[in-house]
Amino acid sequence: MQQDRRNRIESYLGPLFGYAFSLCGNRDQARELVQECALKALGVAREPHDEPAYRAWLFRILRNAFLDGARQPLTPALQIESLAGEISPDLWHCDDSLINALTVRLGLVKLPPQHREIVALIDIVGFSYAEAASFLDIPVGTVMSRISRARQLLLMTLMQGNVRALPVDKERTRT
Repeated sequence: MQQDRRNRIESYLGPLFGYAFSLCGNRDQARELVQECALKALGVAREPHDEPAYRAWLFRILRNAFLDGARQPLTPALQIESLAGEISPDLWHCDDSLINALTVRLGLVKLPPQHREIVALIDIVGFSYAEAASFLDIPVGTVMSRISRARQLLLMTLMQGNVRALPVDKERTRT
């Protein structure tokens, strides 16, 4: 029985970590939050049987653990070294997907907490609008307007970034 519960939680560890990282901006703190969430989930007598309810329940445990630990507004504690650990030492061979992922991550950290959280829930974790509304205890229309504003703000933030495509020298590419 306990192994079944562990297996069920394990399938959500990746999305839980992504959500935790979006809340705190620190890999170590995100790992601790996921661990705390898993321990609390394993320690309850009864858990939701319905899979969508179970998923929302896990994310609520994680969010509450973060809020209990923070006791202050959600503020990113981005640590550049936590991002640097994901970058290959051979920076000259970075591909576009790595650069894009880092750029979006840095853009997310600049968003206000409510925007960062809604993007994390919908675009990173994959909650539907209805699930996010239920999770946050707000109307679906509010979720729709928040995600729209958050995506717009993220796009504007990314456009203001300092990463620009290099101009292509057409003379050199013809030879």
